[in-house]
Amino acid sequence: MSTGNTIKTVFLLTLLTVLFILVGQAIGGRGGMLFAFTLAMVMNFGSYWFSDKIALSMAGAHEVSYEEAPELHRLVEQLASYARLPKPRVYVIQNDSPNAFATGRDPEHAAVAVTTGIMRILSQEELAGVLSHELGHVKNRDTLIATVVAAIAGAITMLANMAQWAMMFGGFGGRDDREGNGMGGMVGALLMVILAPIAATIIQLAISRAREYEADATGTRIMGDPNSLANALEKLEMGVKYRPMLDTNQAMAPLFIVNPFAGGLSGLFSTHPPIQERVARLRRMALQPGRYGMGF
Repeated sequence: MSTGNTIKTVFLLTLLTVLFILVGQAIGGRGGMLFAFTLAMVMNFGSYWFSDKIALSMAGAHEVSYEEAPELHRLVEQLASYARLPKPRVYVIQNDSPNAFATGRDPEHAAVAVTTGIMRILSQEELAGVLSHELGHVKNRDTLIATVVAAIAGAITMLANMAQWAMMFGGFGGRDDREGNGMGGMVGALLMVILAPIAATIIQLAISRAREYEADATGTRIMGDPNSLANALEKLEMGVKYRPMLDTNQAMAPLFIVNPFAGGLSGLFSTHPPIQERVARLRRMALQPGRYGMGF
């Protein structure tokens, strides 16, 4: 894992945690903060433990045996061996939109899922690049990071919604507010309720983009050929524009290797880095002598 991306991820996680604590304190004082923390831990445990089943079910993925998809199984097995990871379970999504994702609470319980569309448009080398990227997520334990981030961001949004209902019915703020913070405390809490979910979403998406860059780099080290993944990303961008995954839950978007919805928002509110930037980084990696390019 590169130092730059690691520092960025740790910083953003810390920022999200601080925001979470401030929201709890602003809404309910110390009692609200304790309640929010407990709620986040429960959400975190549940989403982490069952994240793979939830994600695979939401995507409409079904597990395939070695006999049903021998080439795909052999490819996953070979790449997992290169990555020194246990072979993940293999799933296929009956969808013409080209895409893939990985899930699982740890490398011992990982799964990779690919659409029928991606297997049709990519060469063997390009598909290997995509699968290496997904194994990069597994190796970097990005599922754990994503789960923690989603749990905290979800708790912040839930607290903000609860506060909005409390305001509607005339009850708002903790004992600290009632004992002397007055209007200033009310205004601060109101701003927190409005702005905190937006800030949490921006932080969550920034972490998601950082992890995509890191998975690109890790996948390249697994396979040894940056150009295969770069070529695949260019094809996937065109493929998704032509055939977006319209019947997929929006919450699934950060899991996929490319945003499954054509168009989409850019900048702060994008779930993925720009494809052009990802491809440019991979092309630069390919020019580094002796480090990449051993082929597949």
